[in-house]
Amino acid sequence: MGRAYESPPALATRQPGRHTDPGSDRVPVTTLNELIDQAVTERPRRDMFRVKRDGRWIDVSSQEFALGVCEMAAGLRALGLQPGDRVVLLSENRLEWATADAAILRCGAVTVPIYPSLLREQVAFIVGNSDPTLAIGSTPAQMEKLRAAAGRAASLRHLLCIDADPGQSCLMLASVREQGRQRLGAQPDLGAPARVGADDLATVVYTSGTTGDPKGVMLTHGNIVENLRACLEVFSIGPQDVTLSFLPLSHIFERMAGHYTMIHAGVGIAYAESIDALPANLAEIRPTVMTGVPRVYEKMYARVLGAALAGGPARRMVFLWCKRSATAWARARIAGRRPGALAALGHRVGDALVFSKLRERTGGRVRFFISGSAPLAREIIEFFYAAGLPILEGYGLTETAPVIALNTFEHYRPGSVGRPIPRVEVGIAGDGEILTRSRCVMKGYYRNPQATAEALGPGGWFHTGDIGHLDRDGFLHITDRKKDLIKTSGGKFVAPQPIENELRTTRYISEVTVVGDGRKYVVALIVPNFENLRQYAGRHQLAVDDLPALLRHGQVLGLYGHLVDKVNARLPGFEQVKKFRLLDHEFSAERGELTPSLKVRRRVIAQRYHDEIEALYAEGTGGAAP
Repeated sequence: MGRAYESPPALATRQPGRHTDPGSDRVPVTTLNELIDQAVTERPRRDMFRVKRDGRWIDVSSQEFALGVCEMAAGLRALGLQPGDRVVLLSENRLEWATADAAILRCGAVTVPIYPSLLREQVAFIVGNSDPTLAIGSTPAQMEKLRAAAGRAASLRHLLCIDADPGQSCLMLASVREQGRQRLGAQPDLGAPARVGADDLATVVYTSGTTGDPKGVMLTHGNIVENLRACLEVFSIGPQDVTLSFLPLSHIFERMAGHYTMIHAGVGIAYAESIDALPANLAEIRPTVMTGVPRVYEKMYARVLGAALAGGPARRMVFLWCKRSATAWARARIAGRRPGALAALGHRVGDALVFSKLRERTGGRVRFFISGSAPLAREIIEFFYAAGLPILEGYGLTETAPVIALNTFEHYRPGSVGRPIPRVEVGIAGDGEILTRSRCVMKGYYRNPQATAEALGPGGWFHTGDIGHLDRDGFLHITDRKKDLIKTSGGKFVAPQPIENELRTTRYISEVTVVGDGRKYVVALIVPNFENLRQYAGRHQLAVDDLPALLRHGQVLGLYGHLVDKVNARLPGFEQVKKFRLLDHEFSAERGELTPSLKVRRRVIAQRYHDEIEALYAEGTGGAAP
């Protein structure tokens, strides 16, 4: 194994309203039950949660939430839920998700969250593998998936639904809570937290399964609590903050960083209505801190570029000058240098023309964003920094609860994923694979000892499956997923993610997948940013009513060929994209092409677009495929 690095025990931030770990001056919490109880009693809020109902935002206080959790726990115990039992939770982000999860943990049981976007067969696999006692679904559509999966689990005794399910017999979650409320009068202990410790299982989170069937990651109370406490030592949030939750709570990134950490620090949580309603909800809630994934920031960036470059030649020229100057300003500030006069002027002009509008669209109060799940292009990080919307990019996996490394205001290096968080060790194996060791690492994979043995090596080192390196200052840099590396027929290894990230920084590309394993060269499937492409077509008097014809137009192919060539110019020959195909639709999570956290499922893409890929190689090298 190569050089290892362990971060310092704590790092201060330069953010206003500095706030250290809320539990640091008290008896440290060791379980999620203690964490929730302490937050409710010591950092109560009248708006612990905010939900939108019938067109208006409703505040839910800490006391209301705590009462709901106790009543729900009593109701679940009345149904026979025992410590250690698994409970499937298939729901969108909503107050009932938070209440049900806290009640399950209060009973000493184990939450098995399922992404609501998963298909019926995927839900059935998880239900069968986790063998739950109860299953909770949100809408009639989600309940249909659970009913179809019920035969896979012999232990499954009850199906509970959050919303009314006309014509179907199931227990309403509200009725279970009401039954618990009635029982609490005579048996108050039914609402008390079960005796669980840091080493007890809290959740089984199934990986998104970019290859093969998903694996159930077993995370303890201690894994998650240790991870959030370490994160709170390196960035500052507190009761003065509000967050807007839109990433799936089924994903450990949002659940740890956007849910439990916010609760522990006393931050108010508002639930976005949907990803499509995110722009409107940002303006309404005006969050101060948010978690997100690269796809969200990439779309925001592309939207800004599209709007700024849609004007006349003079406006485009001014914007591009401002963007270059602002990038120089950001790089100087990040490096601790004073920006030059020209860079400072460009930044001021850019702020007046573009950046101030971007801040306004995000609500005008954002102190910082946190990005995880996949790499984010350095160009986008610098752009947001110049806009006064710094993005703290981090890195982790479901198996590590999840954060391993994180950029902070004190130690900030775009292009890296930051330094390891406190008490987390990182090492680099001989083949470049990133290894990690800490109290955040999972117990193992549920009912999968072989996969557990493969992932957890000697000395407690977890094999991440990612390729990367540590620089001389201890910042971690990710190259790609080990399994995603492309080996050409000439024996050269190509990391597709950096190439894809570069291509996605252009306003005309929404998504891209680079393929070429076992081939002479690599090719790309490109999903255009259709809104910006139509604007381009309008400016050049190209017909936009026939999208397939537009994508075959020589001028459009020339545009994308130019974009690919610009990226190729910075790559060695064996990494250059020799051919590409423009697709006439977005990749979709519903079709299984994207994971719920919006990462591309490469195996699915390779299978679904097999004919298009084969055509690229059949046509030889050189530019676009018509």
